Amino acid sequence: MGAREPLTASAGGALPSFGAECRETITLALPLISGQVSQMLISVVDTVMVGQLGVTELGAATLTNTVLAVPYVLSIGLLSSISVRVSQARGAGRPGDAADALRHGTWLALLFALGVMAMAVAGIPLLSRLGQPPEVVASTPTYLVIVAGSFIPAMLSMAWKNHADALNKPWPAFWILFSGVLLNMFLNWLWIYGRWGFPALGLEGAGWATLAARCATAVAMFVWMTRSTAVRLWMPSRWWTRTTTASFATLLAIGFPASLQLLTEVSAFACASLLIGTLGAVPLAAHQVAITCAATTFMVPLGVAMAITVRVGEIVGAHEYARLRRVLASGWLYALVFMALSMTVFLLCGEWIARQFVTDPGVVKIAAGLLIVAGFFQLVDGLQVVCAGALRGINDVRVPAWVALLAYWGLALPGGAYLGLSAGWGAAGVWIGLAGGLTVAAAALTVRAWRRFDTPFEATS
Repeated sequence: MGAREPLTASAGGALPSFGAECRETITLALPLISGQVSQMLISVVDTVMVGQLGVTELGAATLTNTVLAVPYVLSIGLLSSISVRVSQARGAGRPGDAADALRHGTWLALLFALGVMAMAVAGIPLLSRLGQPPEVVASTPTYLVIVAGSFIPAMLSMAWKNHADALNKPWPAFWILFSGVLLNMFLNWLWIYGRWGFPALGLEGAGWATLAARCATAVAMFVWMTRSTAVRLWMPSRWWTRTTTASFATLLAIGFPASLQLLTEVSAFACASLLIGTLGAVPLAAHQVAITCAATTFMVPLGVAMAITVRVGEIVGAHEYARLRRVLASGWLYALVFMALSMTVFLLCGEWIARQFVTDPGVVKIAAGLLIVAGFFQLVDGLQVVCAGALRGINDVRVPAWVALLAYWGLALPGGAYLGLSAGWGAAGVWIGLAGGLTVAAAALTVRAWRRFDTPFEATS
């Protein structure tokens, strides 16, 4: 356990101005935002292109995304520990510690991905027990297994990207990930619809396209890391040497509670999807359209939060704690401004947006209503993720995990189930319950972050 140290000024005496902190935050955040949006575009592209096949296929894609959303978000929290440890090592000038975090983080990513694939295969017989439309369940298994298999290259890419981000070298990783999105789109066009002599594989074609694009991305990421002179100093000299329990423990001490925090939110949304699925294939398809839009805009504050995590980690490593509040405020500024813009777009253009995904009038009507609800929780959603990212940078992950558990499972999901099913408000009622949980989480995390950044804290755990 690290020694308690009071918040102090920077080593140079005067603190950077708020404007300077904002510029540094956005400089790091832009490629991270772009990278997150580009990854989300895979889901958007799949939703649009699969949506042209029909409501059943879109429902099967929704069910698959719902099942795999939980392990995917778990992986984000788990592997965020690489960013924290590497950024702290960079701030302290310890390349060996950064290389050790990357090597152990890579093994952690691989083992986790293999576990996800095994559970996806084992869980196929349970799909029929989730209360979803029979035709949707029948169309899901093959697509589910293929997409679960793509977790292996996806998790490796995420681990290596987090390392590059923490070294403040995010742009090469972004261009690699964005190229993967373009490749996925092209392969979708070939394999879903059967272009250039390929068979029309439909929903399964989208799965194979995702797998191929993620494999290509992982290979390109590894080649770049091993050849980049800027990153080479911070890379392991040997990948196959013996791992240590202590190194895994330092990653899990941050990653596991962070995963639980993210899990509580995403699992609540996943359960909300299952609740909406009991209302029929049309509400489920509308939910998929709306959640895809909301999740896409969420990638912007998520990218800001990732930048704040890295910046806070560097400040902790360099013992410049007095800068923390200004860095936190810079994250709030960017997240709130963007989410206010996206809220306005959802409120004014919800029906038009829904029509870009599907043509079914029933799906469009429900999706447009859900986007109105999403517009209102955009602001608090952006605020809570930035605060969580800032707290993660100082290794404060346990209390935020409890906050998320109480907000989402103690309030959001029960409230959504009552409003949506018992009170008869349908899919919109479920979403209103989720919005209430997001508001509570945002308020609690905002207060905690502001207070923690004005008092002594444990620099390491």
